[in-house]
Amino acid sequence: MHIARVLTEFGWVRELNEGVKRIYSDMADFFLEPPEYTEPSGVYVRLTLKNNIKVRSQRREERAEEAIGKDAWGELDDLEREILAFMGSRKEVTRAELVKITGKSAVTVISRLNQLMEKGIIHRKGKKHDPSQVYIFGEK
Repeated sequence: MHIARVLTEFGWVRELNEGVKRIYSDMADFFLEPPEYTEPSGVYVRLTLKNNIKVRSQRREERAEEAIGKDAWGELDDLEREILAFMGSRKEVTRAELVKITGKSAVTVISRLNQLMEKGIIHRKGKKHDPSQVYIFGEK
């Protein structure tokens, strides 16, 4: 206990028991199942973290659909849905990130971003031709 307090005072760790809270928070942020703690032998604690990419992708899409509504989601094409699912798990995204994640050309991604902005689903933060501009899922 004393060692942990000294580490906190030196700024090497932020607070006691922060790790457990952060694990739960980060798992939820990444659409993953909560961590599982077990004591298989009664001598040590085992932590199991599950990372199911297929389920995580499905949950990202479900959250994005929930955010804009089923009807609006049904009117989007596959690329627009992919963009929104990706954006839903981040605070801000750049065009370059979307080009990389979708594998589509910059022109195609920009076209879809413009369509999503016209529908009021996303908005741009920054000037139109600013290379550091970002896009945000949700209303202004």
